[in-house]
Amino acid sequence: MTTAIAPRLMGKRILVTGAGKGIGRVTAEMLVSEGAEVIAVSRSAEDLGSLAERTGCRTHIVDLADAGAAGAVARQALPLDGLVNNAGVVELAPFLETTAALFERVMAVNVRAPMLISQIVARDWIRREARGAIVNVSSLASLWGTPDHAAYGASKAALDSLTMTMANELGPFGIRTNSINPVVTLTPMAERAWSDPAKAGAMLARIPLRRFAKPKEVASVICFLLSDAASMINGVILPVDGGFRVA
Repeated sequence: MTTAIAPRLMGKRILVTGAGKGIGRVTAEMLVSEGAEVIAVSRSAEDLGSLAERTGCRTHIVDLADAGAAGAVARQALPLDGLVNNAGVVELAPFLETTAALFERVMAVNVRAPMLISQIVARDWIRREARGAIVNVSSLASLWGTPDHAAYGASKAALDSLTMTMANELGPFGIRTNSINPVVTLTPMAERAWSDPAKAGAMLARIPLRRFAKPKEVASVICFLLSDAASMINGVILPVDGGFRVA
């Protein structure tokens, strides 16, 4: 007689930001398939509507560039068992043409929002003496000087640093924080940034697997890090890059 294996995230309540498209959407769908209750956040009502219809998850339309709105959605989502800080924006410009306004917009969504949301969620875990897991979705751009990515790369490097500090300070409370750093992943945002064949070819040539990542390959790592199977993994900056760094 075969014993059924329960989904590894059964009954877990998890907030996913940037869940409307790309990595966030596939992550939300995968989490639901693993038995989790998902609260999905995005700026797009249309994207959230189709996601809710497909998965039954709860949704919130929020622009995380608004610090007050970011905090409010985190409080509304409580109590949680896991958090995926996936929302991100990319605005491409050469370093010498990167304006203060552009830099601030990118940092607001890619760094400030994860910090504010994580603070609210972690305070609730500590108050309840509950364990939890946070996954920050960073980028290989934090580890490599990608042309035209001055603001984006800086924001993801800041997110990695934030991850390590969170892991150190929150670890004693049983709260794990990890960062994943995908190579170019075939999402709508990445397709805009890497539509130039010459630019894409140079990147592909440095990836031993000779291809970019698929959203489901990144989402599967996120689900693993949220699960009890990763219970001793904390403070990791984990490239999902097909071997880019060793080439």
